[in-house]
Amino acid sequence: MSPRVRFALILIAIVAMVPLAWWLFLAEPSSQPVQVVVPPVTVVDAGPRPVEIRLGELTGTVQIRRGLDGGWQDAKPGDALLPSDGVRTTDGSYAVLVGGETWEVKMEPGTEVGIGDLKESITRLLLESGMAKATVRGQGRHTFEVRATGSDASATTDGGVFTIASNGLGTVAVGTESGEVSFSGAGRVVIVRAGQQSIVKPGQAPSAPITIPSSLLLKVSMPTKKTINTPKLVLKGDVQPGALVEVQGKIVSVDERGHFEVPVFLKEGKNSLSVQARSVGGTQAKSSAAVELDTTVKAPTIDPGLWKEK
Repeated sequence: MSPRVRFALILIAIVAMVPLAWWLFLAEPSSQPVQVVVPPVTVVDAGPRPVEIRLGELTGTVQIRRGLDGGWQDAKPGDALLPSDGVRTTDGSYAVLVGGETWEVKMEPGTEVGIGDLKESITRLLLESGMAKATVRGQGRHTFEVRATGSDASATTDGGVFTIASNGLGTVAVGTESGEVSFSGAGRVVIVRAGQQSIVKPGQAPSAPITIPSSLLLKVSMPTKKTINTPKLVLKGDVQPGALVEVQGKIVSVDERGHFEVPVFLKEGKNSLSVQARSVGGTQAKSSAAVELDTTVKAPTIDPGLWKEK
């Protein structure tokens, strides 16, 4: 190959490489975005998360019922509760139901509660009988509702502290410590504000909220005699309707008028009689007495022939 041909080939190669070099090193990057295809992500809707209820602090004998038809069994702290389960406290016992960080309920002695709806937006409980104090921290995002057996009455709030009591026969009372409670029954709704209480009687609408009374007006007919010879007596009394009453440490039924009657069985010798009452507003009252049972004392008799002529 002649030098002239070799030179021509080298020159052609150089000229051909110039556009390639410009494209590799000097060309502006493309303004067109690089399109990345992302496969669609399927989101599975798990639905609202229900409120989890567990038993907190327990005192005395507390029992739980699994399902509507289940039997009662002793409970222990930490037991989980599901819709249709139930909890009850015996005389002298207390229990606390904990609904996560949203609410908690303290059950007084002789109280039975059924578990209703447990949803992210609302919790519904059923108060069969007794008294319970609810502390609700819904902060506008969660509604807490308590219905009462034997009545269409219900108490609802999304924040606050209130106490509700029911005798299981249609008498329901609500007292509010803080916040506001919507109290309904017989087609009427009243707002029970802090420091107020209201009551529903069988077949009636809630009473107009009033300031929580400072007295329960507890009156008990205690024995007038210090010594009796009959082991059974009946204690009768009257108190503010909707109050919880204990006689000798046992919860007793109080009717819509606030009247109660309960038999008391005495032991030989000295006996202390005690009646305690407390309202949904936190007011308390007590009546007590002492009586001695002496069955050796016989009732005086009169000889029917004492006044006969001889």
